[in-house]
Amino acid sequence: MALRVQKYGGTSVADIKRINNVADRVRKAYDQGDEVVVVLSAMSGVTDSLIALAEQATKTPDKRELDVLLATGEQTTAALLAMILKSRGYKAKSFLGFQAGIHTDKTSGKARIMNIDCQNIQQALEDGHIAVVAGFQGTDKDGAITTLGRGGSDTSAVAIASSLKADVCEIFTDVDGVYTTDPRICNSAKKINRISYEEMLEMAILGARVLQTRSVEFAKKYNVPVHVRSSFSEEEGTMVVNESSDMESVIVSGITCDMNEARITLKRVPDQPGVSAKIFTPLAEAEISVDMIIQNTRSGGETDLTFTVTKDDFERAKEISYKVAKELGAGEVLTAKEIAKVSVIGLGMKSHSGVASTMFQALASENINIRLISTSEIRISCVILAKYAELAVRTLHTAFGLDQEK
Repeated sequence: MALRVQKYGGTSVADIKRINNVADRVRKAYDQGDEVVVVLSAMSGVTDSLIALAEQATKTPDKRELDVLLATGEQTTAALLAMILKSRGYKAKSFLGFQAGIHTDKTSGKARIMNIDCQNIQQALEDGHIAVVAGFQGTDKDGAITTLGRGGSDTSAVAIASSLKADVCEIFTDVDGVYTTDPRICNSAKKINRISYEEMLEMAILGARVLQTRSVEFAKKYNVPVHVRSSFSEEEGTMVVNESSDMESVIVSGITCDMNEARITLKRVPDQPGVSAKIFTPLAEAEISVDMIIQNTRSGGETDLTFTVTKDDFERAKEISYKVAKELGAGEVLTAKEIAKVSVIGLGMKSHSGVASTMFQALASENINIRLISTSEIRISCVILAKYAELAVRTLHTAFGLDQEK
């Protein structure tokens, strides 16, 4: 007997027919003798509809109350699945975030899980129930409902799996696994059978939308085996697991593309200690996450400083940058929104040279100019013009041999 945590995304529970299909899959696992915890997203499109409804009520919805509203989406699917299972003669019990013991910080809209007390779920399993949990939500120390941000049900599922010491956390979605790149961009993309937590984390951060970044962080920290698979087929998907020695034989595992980037450059910034802190502290205080940072030293004790943020944060970041530049006596502030970040990722980069050279030559062969470059031990990212993004992905996919059948 195994303990399975199964998470189903919005497209998997888009209507009653699909929720019944989920019930079929859950029933099958339960009938095999497994203990089953099901974590559900809201029906496809419901979260966006609720946001639109809030914006009809007021132009600037209160964040606390918005969390209360958005949490109802997952509450609906959890109740419906439990009803269907019970109607088929199975013992099932639904849990909201607070009932599942998911405790978060107080950051409305993108709360972080602080700890989990799965006592209620554990008791339900011991009593022979299928536990059905509303994903994406928890409560802060004052008892207020919080939500975990887009894709937060992934994090709910992995966190619950870690707390229960589940044998596997199955993430059911509308794709049948993790691919070498986005199949919608490159029709020669291949499904990856096994990928390391490190590679999956980089891919999630850099634009792959299969798993939420924090869910991968949780899985890595608590060593939770994650199986990414389709809810519309019985095919095996992709296992996200600890790094193994054979994984390094593949130099590059995947290519990602992030179109949600914007660039800000402060020209002629004084090249003095503490100046960078004066630029980035106001951004941090505004809860704006900065991605890439590049500094180019000029003559005369000045430097140009460039960084990227998400498009959602761009206008606020630009406003803050203009203010800081004026306070520092810097030059002009340049901005660009029509950019994209393409990245190559692979554990094999640790032990193989020439990856950067291959990447730069491949882009140059298509006359694609690189605006910014950043690296990690297993990743190289380049900022380019957005209009070349799909071409860059296909070119790099071919350059690193990912088109070829394994």
